[in-house]
Amino acid sequence: MIEGLLSSPPSWLNLATFMALGAGLLSIALGFVTFAILAERKVLGFMQMRLGPNQVGGRFGLLQTVADVLKLLLKEDIIPKKADKPLFVLAPVLAFVPAFAVLAAIPFSERLYFTDLAVGLLYYIAVAGITTLGVLAGGWASNNKYSLLGGMRAAAQMISYEIPLIMSVIGVVMLSGSLNLITIVDGQETVWYIFVQPLAFIIFLIAAVAELNRVPFDLPEAESELVAGYHTEYSGFRWAFFMLAEYVYLFGTAALTTVLFLGGWHPPLQFIPGLAFLNVIPGVVWFALKFMAVVFFMIWLRATFPRVRADQLMEFGWKVLLPLALVNIFVTAIMVEIFIK
Repeated sequence: MIEGLLSSPPSWLNLATFMALGAGLLSIALGFVTFAILAERKVLGFMQMRLGPNQVGGRFGLLQTVADVLKLLLKEDIIPKKADKPLFVLAPVLAFVPAFAVLAAIPFSERLYFTDLAVGLLYYIAVAGITTLGVLAGGWASNNKYSLLGGMRAAAQMISYEIPLIMSVIGVVMLSGSLNLITIVDGQETVWYIFVQPLAFIIFLIAAVAELNRVPFDLPEAESELVAGYHTEYSGFRWAFFMLAEYVYLFGTAALTTVLFLGGWHPPLQFIPGLAFLNVIPGVVWFALKFMAVVFFMIWLRATFPRVRADQLMEFGWKVLLPLALVNIFVTAIMVEIFIK
């Protein structure tokens, strides 16, 4: 979509179209965040035998998140007296902007995507890593020991788990022969990569949850020992930016998981001749169903697992996930050499 705009002569119409596409993508992300928070509360309530939101917006609490956003916008914006003010103000923006920027590379169907990058997977991984700077800057700029510890934890965790996450997708790149996300989906037309790369899928999912700082890996904001971690001193809409970045990354991670391992917009079990009728269902519907299944799974994890210790977290990443990811690359290389070449 965007390539045509960039290659055509500059004009106000092109600029307006470009801005409209960006606004549309942002609206989709914000709409997802609004109802993902509500869905998380309702699912957690169901799993823990509670009601969840059921007052604001009718019996399903459909406007609860909207009310929370209005509350955050009306709250006082407090900046600690001895904080590094410029960095304190910049940190939430550094955390959120990369979370939104990575969505531009995600294809939702054969024709529904913002841009078709030849190195879309590399772009996603590279830009997503910038968020670590925002989290660390927020902890440092707050001039608070709990915030600093939370920021250091977050940096150590996100950098450590980014390595096995990247290693886990190398097998997918080797099988598809490309870093282009559309090409990777096209390579799964008959068999999804989750079936030929099950170990890579498990490593990717665990590392992705750690990258999102979600339970059971929510040590950077552990309320029991760090009050709220790197965003202890943040309030109002600045705090909301950190939370917004987390949920936008949930959107991006679930979409990327669908693209890399679950066949994207392709229907399941296409290698069985009798299931050809599944192609009647639009690809974007298949993508949405797989996407929602991944989001539900991540909410399920939050309702099930306790928080791990910091030493257990780091040991698991370096001593378990990283060696397994290297083994997966070695085995995949042998498979490609024997069965594909």
